[in-house]
Amino acid sequence: MSEVHQNQAFANTAKPQDARSIDVAVIGGGIVGKAVALGLAQLGLQTLEIAPGLDQAISTPTGSEWGQRIYAFSPGTITLLKRLQVWDAVDHARLQVVKDMRIYGDRGEPTDQLHLSAFEAGISELAWIGESDLIEHTLDTAARFQNKLERLSTSIKAISVDPNGVHLELENSKPIIAKLVIAADGANSFIRSSIGIEIEEESYEQTAVVVNWQCAQSHLQTAYQWFLPGGDIIAMLPLPNQQVSMVWSTSNAHAEHLLKLSQSEWTKQFGEIADGAILQQLGGLTLHSQPTSFPLRKMRSERFIGPASDPKVVLLGDAAHVIHPLAGQGLNLGLRDVAALLNVLGKRESFRSINDLTLLRRYERERQGDTSALLWVTDKLKKLFSGASNVERFARNFGLGLVNKSHFLKQRLIQQALGDNNLE
Repeated sequence: MSEVHQNQAFANTAKPQDARSIDVAVIGGGIVGKAVALGLAQLGLQTLEIAPGLDQAISTPTGSEWGQRIYAFSPGTITLLKRLQVWDAVDHARLQVVKDMRIYGDRGEPTDQLHLSAFEAGISELAWIGESDLIEHTLDTAARFQNKLERLSTSIKAISVDPNGVHLELENSKPIIAKLVIAADGANSFIRSSIGIEIEEESYEQTAVVVNWQCAQSHLQTAYQWFLPGGDIIAMLPLPNQQVSMVWSTSNAHAEHLLKLSQSEWTKQFGEIADGAILQQLGGLTLHSQPTSFPLRKMRSERFIGPASDPKVVLLGDAAHVIHPLAGQGLNLGLRDVAALLNVLGKRESFRSINDLTLLRRYERERQGDTSALLWVTDKLKKLFSGASNVERFARNFGLGLVNKSHFLKQRLIQQALGDNNLE
């Protein structure tokens, strides 16, 4: 029996008295899923978060080593975490403020660079860098004190939508009927595919290699990024205790090579990049974690809510969009989804249900514009810096220098990166 027929059969056979009714079911156990579940419960909605592993506590990160899932949190994301009343509870000793960002072109010319400064922009910081586990642990702690939020560690077997709500069949648990379902279950979203939402997808034929380093010199609260000949991109994100997290976007074959390198071979690699520019900035580098990797692609869902006939499903985070990491905005974009949804539902008219089509379209219109713009920019930048022609090389390097000379353009870049959570 096909998945669609299984879902239809479930909808036809499930008896209302067998199912448990709730306001919202959040599918997904990452930062985006945990944040939206907490926020919805704070709005007074009876919320159930469903994902495998939710019963396994994430311990507080400790020690001198930092995890490998490292994110840059924009000021807009910090606004959301404050709105959720969790930012002050995060262990700030394991966070690193970013005051400056330096981006270098691939010709090695001093003029081919862009410098973004919090001081110049009149703000306190450009971003904070921290571990996924640190934020997830804090969200888990807050969830335990929210009586409108329940968690269930299980998987979804089937989903169907009808005028009564969204029907969910679960592994080893009684069925659920929710007024609204939030799909925060990642790029390979079961919910998205089950309700027939198509995606536009493109593989970059690249892999990101991630590893943490101890630096001989101070990173000076600065994030660095190097565009290299051939299309590789190396980002160095500052961490506490004079460490950095590296994300090297490269070809799949070269990524396999990098994952096998020894400490001395890594040092030789960095010494050959732009005449040792990385070592000049950060000094000697010592491996401080095991390298890991993930494939790079662009993906966008054709819709951010369910079909117009029966919407009742909202896509958030990687279930709706995946972007190249060169701008460091993937998680921030997902949390902007969260902020927008909380804003729409929190300010809804008293006569509207939380699954009202008008409400959900408000969310979709707002997020599609922001998402499309950021996906377009990151995709064009990635392809521009991958081009091998002299014209492309001149254009990208000249462009960096040109933007660096314009206070207005730099301000616009910073404002776009900050994010706007609309949670006033």
